Amino acid sequence: MKRLLAVAASIIFFAVGLPAQSPISTQTSDSSIPVASCAKPAFPGKEWKRNHRSKSDGWSQSKLAAAQQYANSLHDQSVMIVQCGRLVDEWGDPSKKLTTFSVRKSLISALYGIYSAEGKIDVNETLEQAGIDDFPSPLSKEERQARIVDLLRARSGIYHAASFETDFQRKIRPARDSHAPGNFWFYNNWDFNALGTMFEKKTGLTIGEAFYQRIAKPTQMQDFTPSDVYSFGDAGVSQHQAYMFVMSARDMARFGLLYLNHGRWKKHQVVPAEWVEKSTHATEMVHFGKMPVGGYEYLWWVEYGGVHLGEATMPGMYSAQGAGGHYILDVPSLDLVMVNQYDNEPSAHDAKNVLLAAQDKHAIFDDQFNHLARMILDARDSR
Repeated sequence: MKRLLAVAASIIFFAVGLPAQSPISTQTSDSSIPVASCAKPAFPGKEWKRNHRSKSDGWSQSKLAAAQQYANSLHDQSVMIVQCGRLVDEWGDPSKKLTTFSVRKSLISALYGIYSAEGKIDVNETLEQAGIDDFPSPLSKEERQARIVDLLRARSGIYHAASFETDFQRKIRPARDSHAPGNFWFYNNWDFNALGTMFEKKTGLTIGEAFYQRIAKPTQMQDFTPSDVYSFGDAGVSQHQAYMFVMSARDMARFGLLYLNHGRWKKHQVVPAEWVEKSTHATEMVHFGKMPVGGYEYLWWVEYGGVHLGEATMPGMYSAQGAGGHYILDVPSLDLVMVNQYDNEPSAHDAKNVLLAAQDKHAIFDDQFNHLARMILDARDSR
């Protein structure tokens, strides 16, 4: 029954272009996976440094090999496992850059944290105050009262049609003005697309250039360039375009490590620590229909009430997730970052082909990634 429910949930979530969640969670016992103890935060330089392999390094090599074999059976593009800032293991080609789909949301959240702290963006400002509307179908008076922070928490109450959505998304979207801003969680791409429009309007920068200057350069990302953010849309539906990040696994791992260290990279506070704290700690259980999916804060999926990644769930973990099998998973209790990439790269960076790629039937489903993550977590040697 659990397997059937998980598969059903995967079908629903992939149908709407969302990262799939399992409806049932089995939280990992603290006693089964040892808590990590890192002497001090460590960060890679220009290249990731691999831990020296020994029997005392805290990882079972045979269990890691079994996890790699399972990843290979899923046709995974790449996996990276980082603990205490050092590379434990990597499989595939972590330098290959791929569209990361909804991981984009957690990435732009970091930019909002930076620019709001500097006073260039007021997240408590309403869309009316920010001068944000839509065309050809304008926002209602009530919708314009949604604050920027409501969009960041997917609680805007705006159920406007969006660029980059499926027929299924249109069918399940609540009626316009059916919920007041800030009161009801609903994962609507309109919110996320409008955040992209608003960011560029407020800062005068493209998302790609801002991410490159404020995050990629300070964390010494090896592959990201400003042109690795692209956008597309449907002007007949909404003026707000969907934006996408193209990233390598090894750069995604740097971003995960940045958040694991509370927004700090070496001696530089890249993202405000308070913003990271708000992003990675949930205040309520959110639901897709009647199914609990854990917490969702500031465009991050967050463990809440023992719900996050099915059998791989551990207290305090949080993740950025993209359709097809793109994950940045942070496990603070283990000082661990896990990155997964699947090659469902669109044949062209336009609305039609990106949507097709997001719904790739051969991609990695939630229960498959959850099992892979659990195998990796179990490779932590309990001796």
